[in-house]
Amino acid sequence: MTEGFDESKNDPHLLQLVLSLETAAMQQMGKLQNPFTGKVERNLELAKNSIDMLAMIEQKTEGNLTTEEASLIKRALYQLRMNYVDELKSDEKSEKDPKVEETPVSETGSDSDSEGEADDGE
Repeated sequence: MTEGFDESKNDPHLLQLVLSLETAAMQQMGKLQNPFTGKVERNLELAKNSIDMLAMIEQKTEGNLTTEEASLIKRALYQLRMNYVDELKSDEKSEKDPKVEETPVSETGSDSDSEGEADDGE
């Protein structure tokens, strides 16, 4: 992920921020296990929010990044957007095939309002 990222020329805090948002979005898309709960959780609305935040950082820092920093953000956004589109297609397929089930996000124990909270028993 960070090959070619020279910390003497690039800001390691930016690297950490980008990787943090990328990891969060991947967890929210159900691509990575949540390290706190040990479960794979999926909430595409939160994933979209994380992707949008990273896109905002790209836009707001335009012209102020090194080539490596800009490349890191572009790569992360590309991968996240492609995975997001795959998940949307997966949703369309599961709507057509009722056998496919999604784990409700409410099992994370959070008090946030999410669409899956009504399905606590499944």
